[in-house]
Amino acid sequence: MACHSLRHHGEELLGAVRGPDAPDVPWITGIPLLHPWANRLAADDYRVNGTAVRLRPDAPAIARDEHGLPIHGLLGGSPHWALRHAVANGNGAWALSAELDFGAHPELLEAFPFPHRLALDVAVRGRTLTVRTTLTATGEHPVPVAFGFHPYLRLPGVAREDWWVELPAMRHLELDERSIPTGASRAVAAQAGPLGARTFDDGYVDVAEGAQFVVAGGGRRVTVRLDSGYPAAQVFAPATDDVICFEPMTAPTNALRSGDRLPLVAPGEHYCAAFSISVER
Repeated sequence: MACHSLRHHGEELLGAVRGPDAPDVPWITGIPLLHPWANRLAADDYRVNGTAVRLRPDAPAIARDEHGLPIHGLLGGSPHWALRHAVANGNGAWALSAELDFGAHPELLEAFPFPHRLALDVAVRGRTLTVRTTLTATGEHPVPVAFGFHPYLRLPGVAREDWWVELPAMRHLELDERSIPTGASRAVAAQAGPLGARTFDDGYVDVAEGAQFVVAGGGRRVTVRLDSGYPAAQVFAPATDDVICFEPMTAPTNALRSGDRLPLVAPGEHYCAAFSISVER
């Protein structure tokens, strides 16, 4: 359930980050789901609502960043998704639905002992891709919600420095040298301008429902809209790869450890979040 290709008039809009040890091979690409935590945790232990968890340093499902921190959750390339339905019609509409029973897999519960089901409902209508995620708590205890997505966007045929970027008004999080929020933040106004030589790996909160993030150039405008359920976001634009990411997040980085703005879903209840990507000429 990772989107690997999104094309507009035959041109690919999704990019990839290359691995440092194999620069000719994409390390991560497309639009992966980051669950049960988006981005990093500051250490291998966390406590939520009285439940203490310690991650195994050698757990094969846990990826690590350059500082050795757990990153991007547990479901990268997961084989546990079950297809519910896939339909298409002649009017340019297409839909795909799948579900993952997280609580049915002990190796996942070892690192995140909160049974739940995830449902992904993905639709393409016209020039808009919509991804809706529903988490249902299936155990006896509340489930913390800290998932997100990582759309690696690119503008084919346009130099990176000429990409036009628009960001909404938000609250910018101060990060330490490991990209972990320090607790300090400041309000920032909406901004628009060329990407130029700028880089981003910045976290934000107080993202309004319906907030729009834009990259444009070469006669094409790509908008990521946080439709509902995503009050946090990350913007990522490295100097080493021609990609920019506007990442929808249900909670800020490290929320499982800090508890900052971390939603909890009561047993039997649901958390639903949706974002969309639209393309205009």
